[in-house]
Amino acid sequence: MDSHESPRSRKQDLSPASGDPMPTVRIQRATLHPNVFRKRLLEIEGNPSPGDWVSVYSTEPESVLFAYGIYNPKAEVAVRIYSWNARFPDEGFWDEQLEDAIALRHQVLRIPEQTDAYRILHGEADGFPGVVVDRYGECLSAEAFSLGMYQRAEGILARLHHRLGTKHHLVAPSPQFVSQEGAILPEIRSDGCPDSITIHEHGVKYKIHFGTGHKTGFFCDQRHNRRTLADHSPGATVLDLCCYSGGFAIAAAKAGGAAEVTAVDLDEKALALAKKNAAINQVRVKLVHADAFAYMRDMLRNGKSYDIVVLDPPKLIRSRTELEEGQRKHFDLNRLAIQLVRRGGLLLTCSCAGLLSAEAFQSTVQSAARSGGYDEHGKRIPGRTVQVFENRGAAPDHPVALHCPETSYLKALWARVR
Repeated sequence: MDSHESPRSRKQDLSPASGDPMPTVRIQRATLHPNVFRKRLLEIEGNPSPGDWVSVYSTEPESVLFAYGIYNPKAEVAVRIYSWNARFPDEGFWDEQLEDAIALRHQVLRIPEQTDAYRILHGEADGFPGVVVDRYGECLSAEAFSLGMYQRAEGILARLHHRLGTKHHLVAPSPQFVSQEGAILPEIRSDGCPDSITIHEHGVKYKIHFGTGHKTGFFCDQRHNRRTLADHSPGATVLDLCCYSGGFAIAAAKAGGAAEVTAVDLDEKALALAKKNAAINQVRVKLVHADAFAYMRDMLRNGKSYDIVVLDPPKLIRSRTELEEGQRKHFDLNRLAIQLVRRGGLLLTCSCAGLLSAEAFQSTVQSAARSGGYDEHGKRIPGRTVQVFENRGAAPDHPVALHCPETSYLKALWARVR
């Protein structure tokens, strides 16, 4: 067996067995952050295997049991903590965690009144480091970022099915699972799980195809921005760059009544799905198979401009080594997009790279606006003024845990361009 390969887990129980000896790891100081990196481990006792529960002790000022976590020696994040204050993570503990997560979405945010597609577990922010779960109608779609949560995902989903009345599920390892967790693991699907499903959001229908490699199948985190785009779209010309399955474009056409909508993406499969979404909503959207950079340059040469430009690229920064290059790509994309907005028009520009801070992203957009460009004759185009009137993160079903700032990842700037 390859060193990266791993059998599908035998560790299906969410809670450790009470009373059994548990391996121990020690770090210097107690922490409230759920991710403990391998370099912080001072001592490991009991020979834990990948995916085993461990008790976590601090050594200063004295040896104290302060948490329980799941261990993976092959991962840079060697321990993910799930329970603090030495509370044993038994069945009752997990019941409380799940019920708290559901209560936020159903009772506080009342999201089912708006849509049947929303995030039900947002990783660390809901006490489940290493996994996110989205609900799409009667299906639950989970993306696992850690071996321990992949191993226990079906147990979590079974508990959610019981509480939500959902019927099907799938579990997909994240695209970086092999490099980050040191294991090659298959997608898991419940018997009868459909390949696709149609969901509803603010009066718009979207067909979701599972197994596309894009998060859990749809971008629930942009729900509020799709609604805002619709509010601004009546009679407008709208350009949706990096459109994926057409979320923004369809919202502008169907819910917003835009006069003209153009959606651009390099992924042919995504555009095919966008075409289906336009059809089921009975709207016209011009779908363009092209690289966003090349398309924007062509439109600038043709003297084209739009009332609203949406720029929501895929994740451009996946590690710190990609930070500089990714920020440069954000600069280049925004420089071109800003030039395509008519004077007084609107720009929605986004970044889902958690490693790029909100301040750095805003600074990048400002630099891009100020830099200007050149027209088709090589004549200098002066820079533009960008007025940000709304600065958003992800939709509220993606809460931010203040003890884990990485749970705040999406940056979305609504701006007027002058």
